[in-house]
Amino acid sequence: MSLMTKAIGTAKKVKHRFQDQIRERTPVYLSPVRRIERVALPERVCAMTFDDGPCRLPANPDGFGGKPLTLVLAEILEKYGARGTFDVVGDTSGNYPDEPGKHGSASWGGIAYDHYPDFGKDADGGVLHCPELVDRLLQGGHELTSHTYSHVLFGKKSLVYGKRHTLSGLDEVAADLEKLHALVKDRHGYEIRLSRPPHYVDGIAGGFSSYDAYAKMGYQYMAASFDGAGWLPLAGYEAEVEATWGPVARKLEEDPNYFCGQIIFQKDGYNMARRSPIAHGLEKQLELLTAQGYRVVTVSRLMEMSPFLDVSQSDPRGAAAKALLEAGWCPAYRDNSLRPDNPLTRGELAMMAFGWEAVDTRIALIRGEERLPWSDLKPGHPYAAPLLLACRAGCLQGDKAAADTPVTGEDVRGVLSARLGKAPEAVPQPLTHGDFFLLAAPLL
Repeated sequence: MSLMTKAIGTAKKVKHRFQDQIRERTPVYLSPVRRIERVALPERVCAMTFDDGPCRLPANPDGFGGKPLTLVLAEILEKYGARGTFDVVGDTSGNYPDEPGKHGSASWGGIAYDHYPDFGKDADGGVLHCPELVDRLLQGGHELTSHTYSHVLFGKKSLVYGKRHTLSGLDEVAADLEKLHALVKDRHGYEIRLSRPPHYVDGIAGGFSSYDAYAKMGYQYMAASFDGAGWLPLAGYEAEVEATWGPVARKLEEDPNYFCGQIIFQKDGYNMARRSPIAHGLEKQLELLTAQGYRVVTVSRLMEMSPFLDVSQSDPRGAAAKALLEAGWCPAYRDNSLRPDNPLTRGELAMMAFGWEAVDTRIALIRGEERLPWSDLKPGHPYAAPLLLACRAGCLQGDKAAADTPVTGEDVRGVLSARLGKAPEAVPQPLTHGDFFLLAAPLL
């Protein structure tokens, strides 16, 4: 293993530990866009995602008669009755002028931008150039999700990609997402519903994030809970292949239920050493999972079976929350948890009821195009926009936003009457999230 490889691997581990520490200290808010990493599912069902394709170039090393890498992956999945989620890009040929980075480094495909499937070979990848592969994936029952049209970073990431160009702000990010969405819909009749940002960079200039961009698109944020490896170059190809299935084998040996509800990350493309170990490691992964009785489904199918991180559909509160979700409410936190025992606050009630409707109002507040009537809440607060809409609808009254104040029966009846046209006469106090799900769902 090279020093560069070790440095990249170490940096990734440090980053994950740092992010975990930040998550522990950062308040979590309800959100119309949820980060889907895994779901609460007792059944042996999981999902696999494949980033950066479609790829018309063959696997490297090949061994599959020159077939496009994307086709190789689709055929292996189908051999095991599995369906994959292919997180596709549109076209990276517009990401020039640029220079190739050092082979084996994070900038292998370009210093200023990414280029897929490789520098100078953009015409062999992406939805724009590979319509036949997109059609083949859809014919095979696989899912398409958005990895953006151009795979340009939404914002700065100085640790690894400090020299990278970024999109200029929310409008440019949304336009890039819409470009891929329209291409897939117009050419293939397929509607994308999930997206993953390039290199998981969320921050967008102007005080926005990928969650705001996805809210504008009506998307959910597709993350992953298990790294299928293959992207990191190792001492040799065999070691890279073993890295794709070895951890799967060890986790299953420790706990056969480990992958229940998990989303596994993979690549539909080359790693930093321009090799594709997933082409030879995927079948072994599927053999291991199949031997333990697992089914591999698309991420959307996984979410249909169990939408939330912490509460399964066997729990009445989870089933009620799913009914609200399907009716356009926002019952879950940004990390996709329900936390049903949490006391319900005014800000959370407003977000549940007005979250999707408040997307444009939030943008206007951050840009200073709208103003709040209260002094106890900042315009950029996650609950500012839905509280403003609830106030305008006459649901929540008062001379303060009081976002963190527990709801009253009057608050709940006002919101339910405004949104559903009916409300219960009695509302238990204090009211938890789970109580509210069970109270509101029968009124839908």
